[in-house]
Amino acid sequence: MTSTLENGNSLRDWQNDLRVAVSLLTRIPMAHPDGPAPSYLARALRVFPLVGAGIGGVVGIAYLGLLLVGVPQLPAAALALGVSALVTGALHEDGLADTGDGFGGGHDKARKLEIMRDSRLGTYGAVVLLVSFATRVFALAALPLVAVLPVLVTANALGRAVIPALAFKLPPARTDGLGARAGAPTKTVMATAAVIALVITLVMLPVKEALLSVLVAAAAAAAVAHLAQRQIGGQTGDVLGAAEQAAEVAVLVLCAARFGTGT
Repeated sequence: MTSTLENGNSLRDWQNDLRVAVSLLTRIPMAHPDGPAPSYLARALRVFPLVGAGIGGVVGIAYLGLLLVGVPQLPAAALALGVSALVTGALHEDGLADTGDGFGGGHDKARKLEIMRDSRLGTYGAVVLLVSFATRVFALAALPLVAVLPVLVTANALGRAVIPALAFKLPPARTDGLGARAGAPTKTVMATAAVIALVITLVMLPVKEALLSVLVAAAAAAAVAHLAQRQIGGQTGDVLGAAEQAAEVAVLVLCAARFGTGT
């Protein structure tokens, strides 16, 4: 009989994957039976878009709640994104900053990877983090209230969907990182994550905006992947975080342009 670990299709498998994904992507304590890095860690990437959608919903509720009590739009958007950082531990923001520092400050692959592993924030990282955060704040504040929750759910779901895609497409740049130990996700895992994200997007947004959101998220992630391949020959956890942020920003900007102008 094929074990559930091999086929991954039982309800328990999906529940275990969700527990792993929540524990990896958020600070929500989520116990699962096989420890923090189970053998099916790479398989759990298939449910990343579901967790992302939940994070987007939390951010949207926080933003709308702040507006409801009279906080102006720009401060409310900044505070809501602060809630996102609290929920996730600023996981992807940290990856974006480390990637900016490494790619901007290193002269060769070894030095770039060394800088990326350094927890201190440098100039390149600070600038790219500031640009990303400011862009998300202004894009969120530009959305009409009726679009806030659907757009945030979509942006966060698509942002997490690019992680398994890059982990599948690019080899690990290190041999000792969590990604290298977990192994690459299979094509089925990548495709499942993509389908889940696509369904969420089509449910949340009109068809035209949904398809455009998928395209810009994929383009942003592909740009990060191309840069990472040239800079360090593959991906790291920081690169995956940078790709998530790039995709999330791209979707937010697109939707702000589409919905914010009444188109």
